[in-house]
Amino acid sequence: MQAQAARDLERMVRERLAAEGFLPEAVKTFAGPRRLTLVAEGLPAAQPDRHEERKGPKVSAPDQAIEGFLRSTGLTRDQLVEKDGVYFAHLHRAGRPTPEIVAEVVEAVVRGFPWPKSMTWGAGTLRWVRPLHRILCVFDREIVPFAIDGIASGDLTEGHRFMGPAQAFRARDFDEYQDGLARHFVVLDPEERKSVIMDAARTLAFARNFELVEDEGLLDEVAGLAEWPTPVMGDMDPAFLDLPPEVIRTSMRVHQRFFAVRDPRSGFLVPHFITVANIEAEDGGKLIAAGNARVLSARLNDARFFWEADKKVPLEDRLTKLRGVTFHAKLGTMAERAARIEALAGEIAPYVRDDAQTKAWAIMAAALCKADLVSNMVGEFPELQGVMGAYYAEAQGYDPEVVDAIRQHYRPQGPADAVPVQAVAATVALADKLDTLVSFFGIGEKPTGSRDPYALRRAAIGVIRILLQSRTRLPLKSFVSDELLAFFADRLKVLLREEGQRHDLVDAVFALGDDDIVRIVSRVNALDAFLQSEDGANLLAGYKRAVNILKAEEKKGALPTGEPVDMPKAPPEEAGLINAIGHVDLEIGKALAKEDFATAMRELANLRAPVDAFFDKVLVNSDNPAERDNRLRLLAQVRDAMGRVADFSLVTG
Repeated sequence: MQAQAARDLERMVRERLAAEGFLPEAVKTFAGPRRLTLVAEGLPAAQPDRHEERKGPKVSAPDQAIEGFLRSTGLTRDQLVEKDGVYFAHLHRAGRPTPEIVAEVVEAVVRGFPWPKSMTWGAGTLRWVRPLHRILCVFDREIVPFAIDGIASGDLTEGHRFMGPAQAFRARDFDEYQDGLARHFVVLDPEERKSVIMDAARTLAFARNFELVEDEGLLDEVAGLAEWPTPVMGDMDPAFLDLPPEVIRTSMRVHQRFFAVRDPRSGFLVPHFITVANIEAEDGGKLIAAGNARVLSARLNDARFFWEADKKVPLEDRLTKLRGVTFHAKLGTMAERAARIEALAGEIAPYVRDDAQTKAWAIMAAALCKADLVSNMVGEFPELQGVMGAYYAEAQGYDPEVVDAIRQHYRPQGPADAVPVQAVAATVALADKLDTLVSFFGIGEKPTGSRDPYALRRAAIGVIRILLQSRTRLPLKSFVSDELLAFFADRLKVLLREEGQRHDLVDAVFALGDDDIVRIVSRVNALDAFLQSEDGANLLAGYKRAVNILKAEEKKGALPTGEPVDMPKAPPEEAGLINAIGHVDLEIGKALAKEDFATAMRELANLRAPVDAFFDKVLVNSDNPAERDNRLRLLAQVRDAMGRVADFSLVTG
């Protein structure tokens, strides 16, 4: 909420200032647990004079329409200007002092702020995320006077709630504000707070020959909780280290917001944690560490109870409980979803690795992959779904391939997440994501420009990444609708664009109707390399010229069909292109059959010179109908030969 509040504050202030004719040189925002700050630089002392010509009704319009226009402009009819039978109002407004406008902007922003959760307090009507105590607003070192629900603006603010002096201090510009806060034990900038936390936490760990387990999400959270962040290392009972490390880390992170610590040599967790206090304690944080250790022990004792109890229940016995868990009102229970994933895994497995054992393991893992959703541990820590199922499967003696597939079937969950590439794990992960996509598209729950509540974009990117990294040749048309295939094309564009690839090349290859992601990407890469060459760029120009001629002639009537032939007295450039296209078409066919797209592109490059020569020396629209038809057939053959590699009409540039 803090980060979004900072973004919303900047957006709202910029919009309102722009509406008043202000374009600040810079706007910066800062958010923390007790204050939301904005500083705008480069505002003039007053608003510029504003001149506006506003178009009104026609002169012949009814009096009622004209009078309404007059009321909106504040003018009389004599002050209107007539032009081409229409009334115009010339409005001139002298600029107002900037503080007057700033006061209006701040009040409008505060009253209209889009907090996802807000409250009222006392007898006031203002809604805010927490009771609002102060509004500091200054311009040019003077207070901007206004009041909101009885809270008057001023030039006073407060420091740290416990460590700073009790009295407020005065700040008449941003430097005084930021420096004063620092003297009163408040780090204003959240990025600076994060840096303070990481530097101190790493130092604490290093001093004891340990290593901090870094966590960006947790860092964002604790930086928003402390104005004067002070990392403290605490100890926990080493006996808890027999729990799965994910359980320990999740308990620390979710319940206590602690960072874990590990041995850099083994990578195993050590019985310590780092918490971030909001004060510098006189005892160096010993009391804080001890209190947090007691709370963590209680949490981990609960986790141990769940762990021991869950291991006693076979995963198969949990499957019946999935019938009572709704996946989606229109898509049935989680048991039905697991059955769909199981069936899909059986169909997908031969494409990933065509052997009976892989298929059997994949079906088994798919059947069990959702069983841990009804375990005690996942009920307490939903983040551990899949992870706990793998631990239970391992404890109950399942094959390592099955265990690994259960553990990884949610992956990848983001761009930085690892991709399952082992055959069984890749199969189950693909089945899980394809079921999600097919199911939600089937009931019309598709992503929109601003919403994707079921993370379908992420699921599609996950499928693409798995297919590419495992080199799985999956015919998507056998599993998804045309609409969903187009969705995959859009996601592939996004993925390749992030890698520096052009989106139009994806369109050019997808237009061929291919649904094999591995083959499509190979074609795109080969096409990109080809078009970056001089031959490729020039041939593309020749292709577009040929297509334009064919389109123009097609408007006059049906194009001639059949193969071009060597005609008597034909220019040598025409015969040369006929011979070249025949050879190239044959070689392209051989290369495409072997999926050797680089060779196919090299063969296309051989057309560059004969195509250039043809257009330079040969008149397509000959007065001789036979010559014209032959040359149109030749251009169509060039177009079609190139179209076997990609739809070059969709290539821009």
